[in-house]
Amino acid sequence: MKVDIMRFAFIAAAAALLGTAAQAQDMDAFKRGPVFADFGAHAPVAGMGELPADAAFRHSFDVAEAASDGKANRHIESAARFINMHAAAGVDPENIQVAVVVHGGASLDLLREAAWQAKGKEGANGSHALVRALLDEGVRVILCGQSAAAHDITQADLIPGVEMALSAMTAHALLQQAGYSVNPF
Repeated sequence: MKVDIMRFAFIAAAAALLGTAAQAQDMDAFKRGPVFADFGAHAPVAGMGELPADAAFRHSFDVAEAASDGKANRHIESAARFINMHAAAGVDPENIQVAVVVHGGASLDLLREAAWQAKGKEGANGSHALVRALLDEGVRVILCGQSAAAHDITQADLIPGVEMALSAMTAHALLQQAGYSVNPF
């Protein structure tokens, strides 16, 4: 019985170590660009086949989870990754239209620095440069008006260029009517 318990413990420990090794990610293949040099790391995919030469995307992202302290919001960064990986795969960036709909705790990630500090947040807004880069490349960043009201955020508090909608639900409904698909994850 004692040997069986020891054998079980050994097998469980070995499985845990193998599981950890299997879960380790090799990020060496991930590169940034060609559109966003500082955001949106992606990896090439061998054997995927060619994307159609005339491929066009209208895609929206739903972001509710706030960024980790001092870091750019990784869910907002998904928009940069989407654009970079498709442009790197040969899709003309002019054929990639992206919108990011923000609500909930992520609302604060859209604040200009003065408003960030006024909300009592420590340091700089880690998402500011990312949001500015997205806006500068024509990505629509839309804040849920209901979340803005809940967090006492006004249009003047937002990074210039961020839009305000009646709600996140409204923004997504209007984007879908305009042909945008919603990111499912």
